[in-house]
Amino acid sequence: MTEQEIEEKLLDKLRDLKYTYRPDIRDRDALEANFREKFEALNRVHLTPNEFPRLLEQIVGPRVFSSAQHLRERNTFVREDGTPLQYTLVDLKDWCKNSFEVVNQLRINTRNSHHRYDAILLINGVPAVQVEFKALAISPRRAMQQIVDYKNDPGNGYTRTLLCFVQLFIISNRSDTWYFANNDAEHFSFDADERFLPLYQFAAEDNQKITHLDAFADAFLSKCVLGELISRYMVLVAGERKLLMMRPYQIYAVRAIVDCIHQYRGNGYVWHTTGSGKTLTSFKAATLLKDNPDIDKCVFVVDRKDLDRQTREEFNRFQEGCVEENTNTETLVRRLLSTDYADKVIVTTIQKLGLALDDSNRRQYKQRLEPLRAKRIVFIFDECHRSQFGENHQAIKAFFPKAQLFGFTGTPIFEANASYQQIDGQEASFVTTQDIFEKQLHAYTITHAIEDRNVLRFHIDYFKGEGKDQPKAGETLARKAVVEAILAKHNAATNDRKFNAILATASINQAIDYHRLFREIQAQRQAEDETFQPLNIACVFSPPAEGNKDVQQIQEDLPQERADNQDAPEAKKAALKAIIADYNARYGTNHDINNFDLYYQDVQKRIKDQQYPNRDLPHAQKIDIVIVVDMLLTGFDSKYLNTLYADKNFKYHGLIQAFSRTNRVLNDTKPYGNVLDFRQQQEAVDAAIALFSGEKVDRAKAIWLVDPAPVVIGKLEQAVTALDTFMTSQGLTCAPEAVANLKGDEARSQFITLFKEVQRLKTQLDQYTDLSEDNAASIERVIPQDQLQAFRGVYLETAQRLKARQDKGGDDGSPVQQLDFEFVLFASAVIDYDYIMALIARYTQTAPARQTMSREELIGLLASTANLMDARDDIADYIGTLKTGEGLSEPQIRQGYERFKAEKSARQLAAIADQHGLEAGALQAFVDAILDRMIFDGERLSDLLAPLELGWKARTHKELALMEDLMPLLHGLAQGREISGLGAYEQ
Repeated sequence: MTEQEIEEKLLDKLRDLKYTYRPDIRDRDALEANFREKFEALNRVHLTPNEFPRLLEQIVGPRVFSSAQHLRERNTFVREDGTPLQYTLVDLKDWCKNSFEVVNQLRINTRNSHHRYDAILLINGVPAVQVEFKALAISPRRAMQQIVDYKNDPGNGYTRTLLCFVQLFIISNRSDTWYFANNDAEHFSFDADERFLPLYQFAAEDNQKITHLDAFADAFLSKCVLGELISRYMVLVAGERKLLMMRPYQIYAVRAIVDCIHQYRGNGYVWHTTGSGKTLTSFKAATLLKDNPDIDKCVFVVDRKDLDRQTREEFNRFQEGCVEENTNTETLVRRLLSTDYADKVIVTTIQKLGLALDDSNRRQYKQRLEPLRAKRIVFIFDECHRSQFGENHQAIKAFFPKAQLFGFTGTPIFEANASYQQIDGQEASFVTTQDIFEKQLHAYTITHAIEDRNVLRFHIDYFKGEGKDQPKAGETLARKAVVEAILAKHNAATNDRKFNAILATASINQAIDYHRLFREIQAQRQAEDETFQPLNIACVFSPPAEGNKDVQQIQEDLPQERADNQDAPEAKKAALKAIIADYNARYGTNHDINNFDLYYQDVQKRIKDQQYPNRDLPHAQKIDIVIVVDMLLTGFDSKYLNTLYADKNFKYHGLIQAFSRTNRVLNDTKPYGNVLDFRQQQEAVDAAIALFSGEKVDRAKAIWLVDPAPVVIGKLEQAVTALDTFMTSQGLTCAPEAVANLKGDEARSQFITLFKEVQRLKTQLDQYTDLSEDNAASIERVIPQDQLQAFRGVYLETAQRLKARQDKGGDDGSPVQQLDFEFVLFASAVIDYDYIMALIARYTQTAPARQTMSREELIGLLASTANLMDARDDIADYIGTLKTGEGLSEPQIRQGYERFKAEKSARQLAAIADQHGLEAGALQAFVDAILDRMIFDGERLSDLLAPLELGWKARTHKELALMEDLMPLLHGLAQGREISGLGAYEQ
């Protein structure tokens, strides 16, 4: 089907859904006239000819977040006679009662952009949803990028017209439909690092996808449903000033809780897997309950101090100041008794709540809370498989007979995992989640989340070591052998240290020993090999509590650490002090054991701040591996953590929780979560997958676990064969040097698509830690490393040329416009500016006979990574001027390169100035001013051309010609940074 046919089908469907089709609204004037008519009817007012333009000026603005707030609030407009008009843009009490219209092929012309929009849904005349149709061949990611490109046009319709109120974008090729929230530029990007917009597919309550456009329209676009989604299930994140759309499973869970309360139908629990956004779901449930007059309080109950702080910060991120800190139990009791609306939603820990209900407490908290016995209070428990199964939970139920209790968990307690060995030598028994919370309200399991790409699959390497005496299941290797194995495999597992890892150990003593071994073995490696780059190792475990309430609270959910600290506490304390001192020396910090929580927070922050490139944060300030016992294995999220080294026995929900630290989605450079298991726990893994897979038990392993290496190698072989077949069809050999002879954009686009798949599969294989020698030989046979590197170089060269053409726009259906280059697949966490400068220095210091890398190999390495695309020609030219054996130091190399660059750009500028009849010094000053502020100034350009005394028409031609020559130079000098205002000349 063509785009036009898909569009017509949707218009027919929307008419069936009782939308009014408005073929008369095709331009900005008609759009505004219709909005005025609806505005005046809703607010029972007639605006004068002078008032309406003033109203438009007041409500139309460049910030999406401000417009979204405006859409949801009552506002004030001062009329010509000075009286205030209280108004709303839509009927806020009942969104169903608004008028719903659809327009198509709306054209909005502004000074800088001329965009046409396929279909726009108007709610009370306000453009609320934009639908873009694409042909089947176009990836939704490319369609998303096109909308981002539209929005990046200077002075576009989204910032200068009523389109500033667009809340949602929908993209569809009829069989595949996606949607995403509108946002301001800082939260609406699609860049080389591929920090994606959240992109959604709609689903039914049983999590079955609804992707066909007709079915999607029935489920998502019916008038009342769309009104409810925009008004109730979009979250305005005040702290970051961005819009979030709740995912379908989050919406169903909130509805289930709200309905259960409305009908007063007892308790319930929500099984939403780790990483699925339970905090947002519970926040939305709590805020909807805040406006329910039947509910007196909503208490959100978490476990442990750090989760208390983390959850409170999350809630306040969604809505500033909505939750205060409960610094102590006294504050909690005061807020529970308060009738202030601000105190209606409370976040607290199970421990504080337990103290408040303790009969023996001398402050008589329980007696003071007596008035609440008869009140309707809702308790929402986060991660309800923890301490809530104990006495505190019983106390809450006994004291608040009218209370309703709701639990969220990623890993429910079933009969199979209700009793297991949690601490060495000590049995811990639990009742099931259903025993406590009565019924399951909604389930979204890890199986669903993996299928939705909300979390990643796992690659598990059951490491056996070498020799005849292999450890049995649950036994460990010698710790030295584990450290040696980690050092051998870490770069592969973490994509050359782009990501970081956790080493989970069975006890505090083991953690201490591992920290010592890493220090000693790495020091020895450095002494033997000056090129060895040691890993940054941190270690964190809780100190002996010794009556410290904060530490006691931290240890509530750290059973192994609590038990370990009973034995030789002074030795543990001394070891932790030494570990913190080592950390301080490494990172220039000043932590101490008396403020352990600050140290723990710093460790967490460094793990989360791993993102590359290293110019954002030097690698020396990052953590490669953090050694833990119980900490960080539940509730901790970081997209940049991808590996778990397991030298600890795990079972059931403890196993799932620990493994799930590794599988947060980032982009295609993180294809799965990596687990390197040193204890042969395959039976435990299989049992946990079977228990927590949900309804697809028979297929669970195939969904959860990545294909074994031979299968992926087979796919790589197929991808290389497809590339070879294509090159042969073009009359060329399948060789990097032949790519330059491809004729036409269609052939070049086909090469981009085919080689990108080769690189994607190679990226996956590069992170397998269990590749055998035979596997490695097979990969080398399929595509030798030097050939792969050369293909990467020509890919980047071809992609750069096509990207420049794509940025200039053109026919949407062209092959170039459909391409998604995914430069992130070709970026390296290691090969950055510092690395290249060090390599060049080593090149000049080594005699030709002892060279490990020739000049050509050095330039080839530079050409094969996307990190330095803007600078690679300059660096390659600079390498060409150097001699081996010159013996230049790294600082000399850096200075020489900066000097070389300055001289080269000066020569280029002089040539451009000569070509355009300009003074070289004036052009240099113009360029320097742009780079100084990173802002292009049109007035300075006019001043630069003024001495030529041209008429306006000739000056416009000269301006465009000059900027076309200057653009590549400006981009190169900007080194990847954006020059504001330059986009107008890139079209």
